[in-house]
Amino acid sequence: MATPNAPLPSSMKAQCLEALNTPYVLRDQPLPSITSPYDLLIKVNAASYCHTDAVLAKGEMLPNPPSFPHVGCHEFAGTVVATASDAVPPATSFRPGDRVGVSSRAFHPCGTCEECLEDKGPDSDPPGYSVYCPASKGSGISMDGGFREYAVVDARQVAPIPAGLSAVDTAPLMCAGVTIYAALKKCGLTPGQHIGIVGCGGGLGHLGLQFAVKMGFDVFGIDNADGPLGLARGLNTGARIVDSRVEEAEEVARQVGLSDGKKHQGEMGLDAVIILPESQKAFDYGVKLLKNHGKCVVVSFPKAGFHMSSRDLVFRDITVVGSLVGSNKVLREMLEFSDRHNIRATLKRYPLSKLNDLVAEYHQRSGGKLVVDMSLEDS
Repeated sequence: MATPNAPLPSSMKAQCLEALNTPYVLRDQPLPSITSPYDLLIKVNAASYCHTDAVLAKGEMLPNPPSFPHVGCHEFAGTVVATASDAVPPATSFRPGDRVGVSSRAFHPCGTCEECLEDKGPDSDPPGYSVYCPASKGSGISMDGGFREYAVVDARQVAPIPAGLSAVDTAPLMCAGVTIYAALKKCGLTPGQHIGIVGCGGGLGHLGLQFAVKMGFDVFGIDNADGPLGLARGLNTGARIVDSRVEEAEEVARQVGLSDGKKHQGEMGLDAVIILPESQKAFDYGVKLLKNHGKCVVVSFPKAGFHMSSRDLVFRDITVVGSLVGSNKVLREMLEFSDRHNIRATLKRYPLSKLNDLVAEYHQRSGGKLVVDMSLEDS
């Protein structure tokens, strides 16, 4: 480990799950150790709560639960305090004092498997690194994450934070932000085309509304609860916000078609939709919004999966694709885009010691993002 800017403590505070379906427990832990040339030791400044944290805590994320005690959070931000003494590029581009966002991307991929070595296109990571590597770990999922004062991260999974973004601004962008940004890019649309975001008032959705409008798309936000709908409308993005409880998908598609001067049903509707909820009803609503040859990008992963009508696939030529997270290139692009266009999550801050209060509020489904702000511990 290189010499840090200041002496480091021997222990730290961490919020730990000690079993499935139990509250977090605040406990002392030793500082994690640097073990790879790519490793960075960071002081965590902010850590955001994601739906995946809730899914994992219930034991529904993976075939096997994580080892306990487990520290959650895979979207966080911090300040580099130490690097490996034998660091190699790209780790050498980071130094103590640098601010970095830590995304839900691969920690220590093998670098030699087909996933790591294959070139997947201009927006992919360079050969030697892949978020799909079966040997890699995931911060806050298969290894400890950001609900602690210090963390070791892989330099290839992080991005420098632009000057205009705070750590609290950045943390929600590290999973919710990059995931919805990558999904929007996967839609393959050009400015002026129609896109629907199903689940528009949630953590990913309300960021997606902002991104999509600034990308120049004609944006429709869909949700079915008063809190998320109110949040989406309050953003004043110019997107049309649809309450799926009172507006039928077919009628929304018909109105879009009529405004475009279309005469036939198959021509009416949106060019693409992004599905964020885990509900089959939400998935069906999104598909019904699409015109023929439209694209459905799936981000959510319900335990039972989704049922897809073969008639939509065959007779309407609907394309269904999944989207995970973006490459490091896309991560940096998303941060710069957010900084340039003043895109921010609607959020509420909690101190680390109040993480269980944060979780309780999350389950009330008020919309937006909930973030642990480490600076609140000192206030």
